[in-house]
Amino acid sequence: MRSPVPIAINRKAYMNVIDQLKRLSSAEEFFTFLDVPYDPQVLNVARLHILRRMGEYLRCETGAFADDDTARAACRAHLEHAYNDFVNSSPLAERVFKVLKDAVKPPSTPLVSLSSLMRKSEGD
Repeated sequence: MRSPVPIAINRKAYMNVIDQLKRLSSAEEFFTFLDVPYDPQVLNVARLHILRRMGEYLRCETGAFADDDTARAACRAHLEHAYNDFVNSSPLAERVFKVLKDAVKPPSTPLVSLSSLMRKSEGD
């Protein structure tokens, strides 16, 4: 398991945790910033899925965060939770993105076979 390595983050007083997260560009930066250890192999396979799942968990939060410490703790907990979803699973099994969800969704309109149309037109 890889330990977070400190990175330089702009910690100006006016920037809250959410603003700082918005400035990060890689999954590794999220894990480092929130002090969440990770296995590089897991992250290489599911980085986008993990961050997307973290966002889903954050959207389920009720109300605003009381302060930066609370926000950081919540973001950390959600990142850990999202990461753990993929430690023993796969992006295909978790189906975070719409394209993967739609791949197993039954078609919304029934398909009509060409042979049934041909039989109907021959009967006319």
